[in-house]
Amino acid sequence: MKTYSAFVAIVGKPNVGKSSLLNTLLGEKVAIVTNKPQTTRTKITGVLTKEEKQYVFIDTPGLHKAKTHLGNHMIKAVNTSLNDIDVVLLVVEAQGEINQAEEDLIATIKRLKVPAILVINKIDLLHDKETLIQRIGLFQALHTFDAVIPMSVLQQDGVDLLFSEMDRFLIESVHFFPDDTLTDQPERVIISELIREKILLHMQQEIPHGTAVVIEKMKEREKKGIVDIDAMIYCERSTHKGMLIGKGGQTLKKIASQARTEIEQFLDTKINLQCWVKVKDDWRNKDGLIQNFGLSFRE
Repeated sequence: MKTYSAFVAIVGKPNVGKSSLLNTLLGEKVAIVTNKPQTTRTKITGVLTKEEKQYVFIDTPGLHKAKTHLGNHMIKAVNTSLNDIDVVLLVVEAQGEINQAEEDLIATIKRLKVPAILVINKIDLLHDKETLIQRIGLFQALHTFDAVIPMSVLQQDGVDLLFSEMDRFLIESVHFFPDDTLTDQPERVIISELIREKILLHMQQEIPHGTAVVIEKMKEREKKGIVDIDAMIYCERSTHKGMLIGKGGQTLKKIASQARTEIEQFLDTKINLQCWVKVKDDWRNKDGLIQNFGLSFRE
């Protein structure tokens, strides 16, 4: 049987639904999702094999103006994701003006001469179809896209059409991952991200973006079917530590409890999750700590 593969980069400005799109296409959660921008910090590869076809999706951080060394690592991850791929999915919202980040992405797509599909997300929020037509026109004035797909990731509207368009860019080749692979991310990375998602959901303003989660221990108990996980949450200020822990430890307990539920679903086993909080001043501007936390970009 002939087999086919396509490497697909998912790009766009922050908070347009890239991670939600990746999870929807895979049918499983591998990327965390919140309503806060810059949720994704590293390139996340998701793999979907449908009989002879294998799609390798690369979800990237939203392109933004870097304010920290960590931000520079995030932008590098975006730019290099567009090299050596078969098609780009440029995800945009269904209304609003085109911003500089989107113009920069389109310029990169044109420079690399890579095929690109314009995915217009959140059409479920539109009240006037004319708005969508105008939005499409704005982007088509900047670039001739290989396809334009209006869709609602939330309602899974347009998914089949997107797959049919991506199929045009499948190349006859071996499958690069085993057919049962879902992601190339280690379990510890997925688990740390699930914990960070709950921090993003519970905390406000700057605190969530100043946190990193490192899994320090992950060990299965003998003959008990329980996995013990120790997670360290790093923040940048002592005042942030107090807010993360909360009065009587209640905030940290809520974060750990909600994370535990999803981690158990992911691992398909019972877990004992212990979370601690430690201060590392201004860690987002210290390359050594960024690397230690597993957030630096690697080729």
